[in-house]
Amino acid sequence: DQTKNQRQMNSATVTATLLRRATASTTSKRTLASAAAAASDEPPAPLRKTALNDLHRELGGDMVPFAGYELPVLYKGGENGGVMKEHLWCRADGKASLFDVSHMGQIRWHGKDRAAFIEKLVVGDIAGLSPGSGLLSLITNDNGGIIDDTVITNAGDFIYMVVNGACKFGDMEHFTQQMKNFDGDVSMEYLEDDMQLLALQGPGAADVVAKMLPSDFNLTQMAFMTGVNVAVDGIEGCRLTRCGYTGEDGFEIAMPAEHAVSIASRLLEDPAVNPTGLGARDSLRLEAGLCL
Repeated sequence: DQTKNQRQMNSATVTATLLRRATASTTSKRTLASAAAAASDEPPAPLRKTALNDLHRELGGDMVPFAGYELPVLYKGGENGGVMKEHLWCRADGKASLFDVSHMGQIRWHGKDRAAFIEKLVVGDIAGLSPGSGLLSLITNDNGGIIDDTVITNAGDFIYMVVNGACKFGDMEHFTQQMKNFDGDVSMEYLEDDMQLLALQGPGAADVVAKMLPSDFNLTQMAFMTGVNVAVDGIEGCRLTRCGYTGEDGFEIAMPAEHAVSIASRLLEDPAVNPTGLGARDSLRLEAGLCL
């Protein structure tokens, strides 16, 4: 019993340390951003807002600038709010955490040579991806240095790519320059903010998502790093990808912006789901040994 108690104490200490580091990291980003804005003669660009901005505020979201958007670092009030509680909720059996990741860049690649072109941009076998399957890859510059990381999925009629919000405009500028030197059939469609993106992460994520899908959809047959176009809560035009970056099972749900609030609200009606901010997102990644 003493050994078990010691292990639990050690685990709690490690988690607390990670949470402090994640919170410090988020605070540093806010401080640096404020300092840079103050030092510049240019007025700061207005922050973009995701379709869930009002909902975040209703839920007690502590809104901060992040990747050019206004996003919640944590949720104040409520018995499950705050970075530590949000972090632990995502790890708890039967629970799932809901993240707004709509700031990330969603891109569709078209044209018969799309796979060949993307393979000039990233590390990985894109042409070998079977329909519906995806991978985590790296976008590189001409010298092989890393520009960004990205998740790429063969969506059948197009290739679906998600890039980081803070890098997306630089990524797309790089893609545009590379297309000028590519002799092939390829085009890039940036989905802008017309499509929003939610991440549901945690041991209970599959049970929660299953309730939102058509009755004939067999979620148990959906492998990690695969994606499919499917109606979510009866709403067409959505895309479900089984992936995540927290060390847990989970899903990313892309949906038309006009339906983002209704889908998020339905997910939050499930008692297993807790809204979660940027602070816990970082600490969960650190704990799982993933790059921030």
